[in-house]
Amino acid sequence: MKPLRDVRVVDFTMGWSGPLAARHLADMGAEVIKVEACQYADWWRGWEHTEETLSQMVHETTAAFNLMNRNKLGVTLDLTTERGRALVLRLVERADAVIENQAQPVMPKLGLGYEDLKKVNPSIVMLSMPGFGSTGPWAGYRGYGSTVEHGAGLPHLTGEPDGPPIQTHIAYGDACGGINAAAALLVGILHRKRTGEGQFINIAQVECMLQLGIHGPIHQGLTGEAPPRTGNRHPLYAPQGIYPCAGEDDWLTVAVASDEEWQALARTMERNDLASDHRFANAEGRHTGHGELDAAIAGWTRGMSAKQAAEKLQAAGVAAAPVLRGDELLDDAQLAARGFWVEIERAHVGRKPHPASPYRIDGERGALEWPAPTVGEHNDGVLGGILGLSEAERRELSDIGIIGNVPFVPKAAKRG
Repeated sequence: MKPLRDVRVVDFTMGWSGPLAARHLADMGAEVIKVEACQYADWWRGWEHTEETLSQMVHETTAAFNLMNRNKLGVTLDLTTERGRALVLRLVERADAVIENQAQPVMPKLGLGYEDLKKVNPSIVMLSMPGFGSTGPWAGYRGYGSTVEHGAGLPHLTGEPDGPPIQTHIAYGDACGGINAAAALLVGILHRKRTGEGQFINIAQVECMLQLGIHGPIHQGLTGEAPPRTGNRHPLYAPQGIYPCAGEDDWLTVAVASDEEWQALARTMERNDLASDHRFANAEGRHTGHGELDAAIAGWTRGMSAKQAAEKLQAAGVAAAPVLRGDELLDDAQLAARGFWVEIERAHVGRKPHPASPYRIDGERGALEWPAPTVGEHNDGVLGGILGLSEAERRELSDIGIIGNVPFVPKAAKRG
């Protein structure tokens, strides 16, 4: 199912947040053309390019890049040159939308800001996703997922009550920014289809984080006091936590959402004394005695693996699951039952699993049709097929380093 099959997007993004947003559109069938340069390849291909890393093809084997850029076409264009800029403007002229997540001044300095793009395509939809917005006192700050997390105040809400603020270090700013940007760009494209009007969409990634900690501002507004940190505990559910199991670094997460579930948990642990204790008959009492209950649950879970404990509790109707490492997700029965993993063949890495698109359209998931592009893989198809450049013109562009298929090595000054 390809609801965006007639949409073309020029993708100037790098890293996680922007490529994730563009990938959602590609999974829906949009023709997404990812623009890199041999001198400035997507930094998720690798942190640096040296003779050693190039010989090992690190720039083509990085899992993070390959996961974020499937279903896209890839071209290289040196946008610091007039010819490279002119060619990308010709792509924009033929596109419906543009997305970028560069640092705030980069696109205007390249002559590729929204006002520049409107001159060649008045109906273009452009989405920019700076970390802290395009205007205001923080506009000049560069943002990454972790700094955006700090800017949103999330670490203040994370950690133990008597401990310091804690950063999750998952770079949630990237994931949240990418998902929100995809939704915003879809709205812009829909508006364009209905009215023919383009627009500039400025989505600050820090704002996309606020829903994760919205209880903090609400608490502050209602009470005038800073919200307390609560560790793994929940404001309504009790008990809730992560408990040690018999295996090495083996943990179980449990969340009791009702009095009935509490009774089921106590019976499964064979703790009739707890089940009949009036102190724990309701959530308020269980919150008060949370420490005692945590110790009781941990005493029970230490006698078995997290998988065994989860199966027992799930069978009794209690929400529980093992805490899985990344590599364990590949064998998770729940994900397998939902067809979550789809294998794609790619040069330099072979067949690798990819997460399926998280949504269904008319009952079908978006197709994973081809892997992330190698550097400059579609130069001929895009520059020749879409822009009509001859083979001789493309060869000349390669000879002078405007296009290529190998990341630039500064010391050797090599170009593909």
